Amino acid sequence: MRIRIPATSANLGPGFDSLGLAISLYNYVTIKPYTCQSVSIKGEGSSRSRLRVNNVFVSIFAEIYKELVGKKDDFRFEFENNIPFSRGLGSSSAVIVGAIASAYHMADIKISKEHVLNRALVYENHPDNIAPAVFGGFTTSIVVDGSVKTLKKELPKSLQAVMVIPNRAMSTAQSRTLLPKSYYMSDVTFNSSRVGFMSAAFFNEQWELLKYASLDKMHENRRMKNLKELFGVRKIALENGALMSTLSGSGSSFFSLVYQKDAKKVEDKLKKSFPNFRVEVFDLDNIGFKVEK
Repeated sequence: MRIRIPATSANLGPGFDSLGLAISLYNYVTIKPYTCQSVSIKGEGSSRSRLRVNNVFVSIFAEIYKELVGKKDDFRFEFENNIPFSRGLGSSSAVIVGAIASAYHMADIKISKEHVLNRALVYENHPDNIAPAVFGGFTTSIVVDGSVKTLKKELPKSLQAVMVIPNRAMSTAQSRTLLPKSYYMSDVTFNSSRVGFMSAAFFNEQWELLKYASLDKMHENRRMKNLKELFGVRKIALENGALMSTLSGSGSSFFSLVYQKDAKKVEDKLKKSFPNFRVEVFDLDNIGFKVEK
């Protein structure tokens, strides 16, 4: 089997741990029965020898596969990793979602995408990245009694993502230590109103309203202080036609949603201003993970 899992951009400004969307940047994993356990890696992580010995995808896969079939079998795992590590593009969610879906497929047990999402919640306890990795599109999610409730909106081909991917990683765990333990009520109200407004704007396809809906007072600026160039990224993107421009997850990447006709202009301006950063245009993904036999 071969599985494809998309990158994701989460939070989208005010939607802390709840909003996300999928991007057409993919990790691929090919799995086949083998005489012993074997791992090969191309792309991201190929130089990290420990990933061939202590691989999270393989560990989750093995745990679930044994639970399903009652025994351990050996497989060869061939990874083609295109999603950068620790850049706020959902690389860990891609691993989790891919491993769960693959284990069920190799065990020849059918599983719904809803079930994959809820099993993924065990390994990642908030749904902002795992939901779009499963379903694709724009997703807004809540957790109720340990179960994820998600609404999805497919995104039109007229929209694209311009991603700025810095040459410096940001740890999600470390990034969370920068956030306060309590917030002013006015900041909470500011964010909650914009989460609702953003969800409505996406579902009603009122893209011009996203520049108002994507503002945040809870986490972005605090995290961006670790890489101050990101303030400039946001400013230049919005000045050149971006519909919204937000920190991707906990960073360090920055996500801008643009009309397809404006993508090249935004890309060029950002490349010129930040020559040391990777700047790329991607389509949006409406499928989520996909198993290919």
